[in-house]
Amino acid sequence: MESILTSIKKLLGIEESYEIFDPDIILYINSAFSTLTQLGVGPEKGFSIKDKTTTWSEYLNNDPRLDLIKNYVFLKVKLIFDPPTSSSVQSAYERMIQELEWRILHAVEIMINKEGA
Repeated sequence: MESILTSIKKLLGIEESYEIFDPDIILYINSAFSTLTQLGVGPEKGFSIKDKTTTWSEYLNNDPRLDLIKNYVFLKVKLIFDPPTSSSVQSAYERMIQELEWRILHAVEIMINKEGA
């Protein structure tokens, strides 16, 4: 099982054992999950992590159709925690986030339609 916090730290280039930024990263991860909740994705009551024990499978229910959420959460955290110095790179990240939001919403809609059928 893959820890949400550990995987995001890895993508940010931070060693798992280096915990000084954990409270900040956890805050930003939870902010991304709040956005997903507002978009109607994930548990109806929301989702948050407190430490490195929470895994992706707890959020994604081992459904590979939702793996895009990992990229989404990373990019949302990256933009806040370690924003790019180049405005063109920042714009690219923002466009990627918008595309991921669309793809995630589309995947969830397909899942709902198949379950309802």
